Amino acid sequence: MKKLFVVGLLSLASLAILSAKTYTITVSNPTKVGSVQLKAGQYKLKVEGSNAIFTDVNNQKSVTTPVKVETSEKKVDSTRVQSTKDGDAERIQEIDLEGSTTKLTF
Repeated sequence: MKKLFVVGLLSLASLAILSAKTYTITVSNPTKVGSVQLKAGQYKLKVEGSNAIFTDVNNQKSVTTPVKVETSEKKVDSTRVQSTKDGDAERIQEIDLEGSTTKLTF
């Protein structure tokens, strides 16, 4: 029971730390992420609970989509975006966050 409580507490703490930090990603073409569409441009990414918030650097407009926060095996040196072709647009499948073992899946 104690172990479960500690694991839960650490998970909540890691989400709180994660939500405080923002990451920058660049989208070269119109791209779908989760349930939203991003235009080409640079975005600040922030995670709040089970939502990813993408804020356009140029006009400060934000869109929010559900995200699954997971832990990968290795820490990554830079933020990496993995996407696939979906018709005429790209679709982001996963984002690995710089300096952490956290990955976001959509």
